[in-house]
Amino acid sequence: MQLIQQNPDLSAYLAADDVVDHHHPLVRETAGRLAEGVADSYAYARAAYEFVRDTIPHSADSGDMRVTWRASDVLEQGTGICHAKAHALTALLRAEDIPTALCYQRLTHDAGTGWCVHGLIAVRFGGAWHRQDARGNRPGVDAQFSLDGERLAFAPDPESNELDYPVLFDVPHPVVLDALRSAPDRPHLWEHLPDSLAP
Repeated sequence: MQLIQQNPDLSAYLAADDVVDHHHPLVRETAGRLAEGVADSYAYARAAYEFVRDTIPHSADSGDMRVTWRASDVLEQGTGICHAKAHALTALLRAEDIPTALCYQRLTHDAGTGWCVHGLIAVRFGGAWHRQDARGNRPGVDAQFSLDGERLAFAPDPESNELDYPVLFDVPHPVVLDALRSAPDRPHLWEHLPDSLAP
């Protein structure tokens, strides 16, 4: 699949905003700690990825009812669904000047009776984009940081109408962000997750 930049300006994939708030002191402090002793930006990217994947539990796996969406809140509260963890990883990578995009998949949800939009990121190295999924591993999920072939949490099944969205977004998609911001808790969010990126 060919990945497509939504914004042709690569600097947009380094920007901070209210969601990917890499100017926040906690994001800067976390990035600085992760950067200590690493050899290069590739090693930093792997360290940031593994930090988000392994030390911030996916709230559905841990049973946490809180909903986070701002990168600094994800780091402070130590919880989030895939989208929130993608926002946190994007902020940590952009904090160290690594171009990072938000990207999405459409996957089955609720035991195959519906669909939901799943969030992941893409990082740019060597003039190419490489998708990474830091949602957190569990039995049946073994995502790894890789620039040599994708090691994502999920592979969409076209026969189940699952798909990869090829577009690389510089900011979170509005339908995803609206769902996160309006959810008082995770059970509510689970009932209102978008099933596609259509507006």
